[in-house]
Amino acid sequence: MFTIYTLSDSSGETAELVAKSALSQFGLDKAALCRLPKVRSVDQIKKLFLSLIKSPGIIVYTLVLPEAREALIEQAKKYSIPVHDVLGGLVGKFEDIFHSAALHEPGLRLKIDQTYFNRMEAIHYAIKYDDGQNINEIDSAELVLMGISGTGKTPTCMYLAQHYGVKAINIPIVLGVDFPQKLSQINPQKIIGLLCEPLILQSFRTARVDSTQMTYSLDYSNLDKIALEVEYSKRIFRELKCEVVDMTNRPVEDLAVEIIAKLQLAKA
Repeated sequence: MFTIYTLSDSSGETAELVAKSALSQFGLDKAALCRLPKVRSVDQIKKLFLSLIKSPGIIVYTLVLPEAREALIEQAKKYSIPVHDVLGGLVGKFEDIFHSAALHEPGLRLKIDQTYFNRMEAIHYAIKYDDGQNINEIDSAELVLMGISGTGKTPTCMYLAQHYGVKAINIPIVLGVDFPQKLSQINPQKIIGLLCEPLILQSFRTARVDSTQMTYSLDYSNLDKIALEVEYSKRIFRELKCEVVDMTNRPVEDLAVEIIAKLQLAKA
């Protein structure tokens, strides 16, 4: 099978993300992915070609050490394996723009990038405030997600935390139960309501009931009941005057992009 080797002198996350993004345009099943992090010496590179890297494949890499980069290109040419430098062209352009040479220090981004620590903090925040917990501390949230059961509140909060560093709290909407009054004191631009088509939501709930050991009410997957819940949530969103995002048949990545765009517009 064709293999995409993502090779880096750091974690390899950047190279893998670029490779996956490009591969998704053809189908993720077209190739296997093999991440090779912490590759920093010529000797390491030679051993990888002898023991692991094989044709057919391509090497997508981020190497800042010139000697390692040159060795990789030389070995790849020897074994007729194509390579793609994710950062090289951009680093070169920056050198021209800033009129200075790059530091060529592996892992430097992780040392100086506060984003990593912000994301870790946001993940802990999402766990602490999941499903309406500790709602009295809601003022500290950057985002409040609301929706009835099955609309993807928790996974969306976790994705926003991990990829964007957003401190998000999620609050469940229950048919016939008023929303917490604390929400009335929050800027509505920080609140996002999640909606889903009743029939699709029914399939989610049915799968959840079948796959977990938790006990649900008898009408949890009832289509008529779900339709009433959806309408009730719409009424609450109107009362709060908040933005609404329809999550029907959409991956969490797509939802996150729309939510971030709405938050940025609110701040503009």
